[in-house]
Amino acid sequence: MDPTSDQMISVGLVFGLMMLSAVRGMLNRTGLIAAAIVGLTVSLFGHWTWLTILISFLAVGSLATLWKYEEKAALRLAEENKGARGWRNVMANGGVASLVAIANFALDQPEWTYLAACASISVAASDTLASEIGSLDSRTRSIINLEAVPAGTNGGMSLTGTFAALGGAVMIALLSVSLASITDVEIPLLTMMVVVTLIGWLGCQVDSILGALFENKGLMGKHTVNFLATLSGALMAIFFHIRFL
Repeated sequence: MDPTSDQMISVGLVFGLMMLSAVRGMLNRTGLIAAAIVGLTVSLFGHWTWLTILISFLAVGSLATLWKYEEKAALRLAEENKGARGWRNVMANGGVASLVAIANFALDQPEWTYLAACASISVAASDTLASEIGSLDSRTRSIINLEAVPAGTNGGMSLTGTFAALGGAVMIALLSVSLASITDVEIPLLTMMVVVTLIGWLGCQVDSILGALFENKGLMGKHTVNFLATLSGALMAIFFHIRFL
């Protein structure tokens, strides 16, 4: 596919993202602006397949937010405004993919940058599903000392949340594998599937550790923790590529 066609698809996807987000209420006004910036950066400096994966995460994450929303709201565990994300949430989950896209544009290294972008999104999906689906599981324990903590506690982990986290990572890994052939990526598909899944799940645990150690103490905000967790995913992917591929 020639570059002009790729760019047209990219712009079309960003426009579609804006329309979908506005109609479904997935993003508020600042979120829409941030999503446009992230979408154009990711798709034009990276590839439109990257944006396809990011949009898929946003859609599934929004559905997970609405799952048993009233129950989560009653326990003060639900996202505000029916889950409509703002610019901080967009940058926390898509900012790292944007930085990787800029690196791809500057260095022209589509193989490791694709893996890093997919890994960062996998972390975001894993953490979002773990938080939204696992927050109602009363069998929650601290990731630091395994002591019982209230459901929805930062740094808490539960059986339901753990499987939800794995499901989110697997979802992004499947998309990554299915779209890899469209780009110039030659990483073995089974390797990519395992790596993106594993890093997504591990990055979710990084998020929990940071939440327990820093967010609970007021030293970091939620979005900073999310950004650092997705960054850890990209760095793990880069390390794996350098060391093993």
